[in-house]
Amino acid sequence: MLNKNPLRLRLLSYTVIAYMCLAFTWWSILLYTKNQDAFQAKVEILKMGAAAEGLYSNEAVFKASGPYEKLDEEYQRQQWMILGEAVLFMLSIIIGVWIINNSYSQLIRSAENKRNFLLSITHELKSPIASAQLGLQTIQKRKLSPKQTEEISINAQHELDRLKNLVDNLLLAAKVETNYTPVFEVENVNRMIKEYVDRLMISYPKVNFDVVLEGEYQTAEIDRSGLISILGNLIENAIKYSETPANVSIQTKIDATTLEIIVADRGMGIPESEKSSVFEKFYRVGSEDTRKTKGTGLGLYIIKEMTLAHNGEVHLKDNPEGGTIFNVQLPRFQK
Repeated sequence: MLNKNPLRLRLLSYTVIAYMCLAFTWWSILLYTKNQDAFQAKVEILKMGAAAEGLYSNEAVFKASGPYEKLDEEYQRQQWMILGEAVLFMLSIIIGVWIINNSYSQLIRSAENKRNFLLSITHELKSPIASAQLGLQTIQKRKLSPKQTEEISINAQHELDRLKNLVDNLLLAAKVETNYTPVFEVENVNRMIKEYVDRLMISYPKVNFDVVLEGEYQTAEIDRSGLISILGNLIENAIKYSETPANVSIQTKIDATTLEIIVADRGMGIPESEKSSVFEKFYRVGSEDTRKTKGTGLGLYIIKEMTLAHNGEVHLKDNPEGGTIFNVQLPRFQK
């Protein structure tokens, strides 16, 4: 019902809340009026008692008397109590509506993200399997030249690598929610990054990589697999959302306390309204029914979780040349 009739459910909730507000407003006005009527009745009784005892001379003297002042003080206190309770109730309703609406929006967004994930993961798993299978069948059934066989084999290997990365991300996303524990070791960070990027250059020969690593023998205390996950997902993301040929800039900055990894692309960029949500699990911009880019919505979520596991921070901003810049800041040595 939540996915099929979200508008109907929301309208029903607002109708009930509006009815409660109107009902409480009516009863508040009625109570306020009844309190006025009761006060006036008590004043008349007090006047009659004063007149019977010969103590009533005029209105001014009567209102200056102790019994009237006490009655008026009690009346004013009751009126303020009624007004205060009405204001407090309305504030409670407003805050409640805001909390309900916010929770409802998050629930709808989460359901939509999971729906998109199921649609995308089905395609993402089938596509490399089908491509690799087609390549192998072609080699088996046709007589090909060595060059053709090599090209088909390389393409099949590339698809299988993509499938492996997808499965690794799925397993890692599940692991970070339960029992992921980073294993920190002192590594030559720039050498490790260079070796990894060199392998990516082979897998993506059409991508223009601009690599600037600060210092050849800089070390840092990192979780090797975690850092590779951060770097790999950043680069894959940059390639995925860029027009062919993609231009990806990779830079490191290292000082006495901080390891900084900067990955920039010149792709489609991220709308300002989406920037606060892109690190959520399964979140992807737009609808899965119309989206052209591949992915599962796990890459940036893994980047965020791996960065937190390193006690670091990740930030994003617009690239002045178009696209997006991701900046990952990690402590160089863990405490």
